Amino acid sequence: MPQPSGEEDRTEFFARIRQESARGAAQITAAGADWLAAAGGSPRTLWERRPGAPAVLSCGRLFDVVSAPAVFGRLLLDRIWEEGPGSGPVAAHRGRVLVFTAPGTASRLPALLSWEEWGGYVPALMFHGRGDAVTVPPLAAPGGGDPGAVPRWLVAPGSRHPWLPGPEVLLWACVRAVKAARTAAAAVRTGTPAGPYGPISPLPDQGATVYDVSRRR
Repeated sequence: MPQPSGEEDRTEFFARIRQESARGAAQITAAGADWLAAAGGSPRTLWERRPGAPAVLSCGRLFDVVSAPAVFGRLLLDRIWEEGPGSGPVAAHRGRVLVFTAPGTASRLPALLSWEEWGGYVPALMFHGRGDAVTVPPLAAPGGGDPGAVPRWLVAPGSRHPWLPGPEVLLWACVRAVKAARTAAAAVRTGTPAGPYGPISPLPDQGATVYDVSRRR
């Protein structure tokens, strides 16, 4: 990840990263599918036969995955998109948010969290790196049924070389998400509106496109 220069403040730096990163919204592109297929296995063959079927891909070579509980995951993404550099691909499955990250993040982030004073407040995360595998959403969203039972893209792969956040970015976002959750909890206790992602609030429309990245280009 490039670093900000002395003449470039943090806001401008993050804006530049967002512009330079090729991302899709909730619809995967052909280039994004190629990137996923390169992770191993035979998802391309599966998707040619059944574009509405999820696939299982190996982690550790092209990407790691950090899995967060749904509400905290939404707070995490809000921080990354509103205050930080944005994200690479992100999926949702079985009540969790799956953030695709740079290889090595799954092994480094737990140690960084253990050193950070706010790390003890982060809800239980799951780290998938070398030797692990994850279920990725299908190319085409299946119709009908329970939308929560099938993985879906919140931010779909849109490039053969997507930008993936590393452990430092995820640590930064986790700390800010914890602070946001604590602020929301305090607002609930005092009777102040806590906003749509308060700690006891249900998620908004489960089938909606959450991050319309076209507005951030």
